[in-house]
Amino acid sequence: MLNCISSQKKKTYVGYTSDLVKRLTQHNTNKGAKFTKGNIWKIIYKKKFILKSDAMTYEYKLKNDKNKRLSIYNNSK
Repeated sequence: MLNCISSQKKKTYVGYTSDLVKRLTQHNTNKGAKFTKGNIWKIIYKKKFILKSDAMTYEYKLKNDKNKRLSIYNNSK
């Protein structure tokens, strides 16, 4: 999970990747997802999976569980 550090608003982004460093660089150079463009992001939570399907399932759950995202966000400070 990424936290936006260039905005006053609480913004988080959830996604899966096989190369975390490359993906973060893409987000921070406006080459990532549309939502992340124009902002600077830092990693506040990561979880490793062996199977892509497991990663996608967890991503879906995290995107739809605002309480879990808020908990991760608050624990990252």
